[in-house]
Amino acid sequence: MRRERLRHTTLLVTVALMAAYGCGANDGLGQRYPVSGMVTYKGQPLASGNINFVSEKADGRSASGTVEAGRYTLTTQTDGDGAMPGMYKVTVVAKEATAVPLSKVGGAPSQQQSFKANKVAKSLIPNKYGSPTTTELKAEVKAETNKLDFDLTD
Repeated sequence: MRRERLRHTTLLVTVALMAAYGCGANDGLGQRYPVSGMVTYKGQPLASGNINFVSEKADGRSASGTVEAGRYTLTTQTDGDGAMPGMYKVTVVAKEATAVPLSKVGGAPSQQQSFKANKVAKSLIPNKYGSPTTTELKAEVKAETNKLDFDLTD
C-alpha cells in the first residue's frame, strides 16, 4: 500500500512538472506557440506547397510547414510545435508535381537530381513568394495560439 501511494505521488509530481514546463521537452530553444492557417492563391486554397517563416532576427529560428488543401501548421523542431514569438518574412513555394525526364536533370535519381528537378518544375504561384528577399509577406507570431492566413496574388 505504501509503495502504491509513493508511485501515485511520483506520478502526480511528474504531471505537475510537465504542465509547468508546457508539456514539451526542455530542448533549450524557448517557448513556441501554435501557428496554423490557410494559404490561398487567387481566392482558391493552394493545393500543395511549402511555407516558411524566416525570422527577421539575425539569431532567430525559422519555422516551416507543408501546405495541403490550403492548410498549414508550423514546425520549428518537432512536428507541429509552432514558432517562437517575433516578426517573420513568409515564403511560399508551390511546384507542379509532374515527372521531369531524367535527361533534363542528368542521370539516375539522387538528392542532387531532386534539387535540379525542383528547379525545372513549373511554379504554380508567382516566384516572388519563394524568397525572403522578394516576398512581400510578413507575419507576427504572438505568445498565444496564432491563426495566420495568406492570400497570394499575381
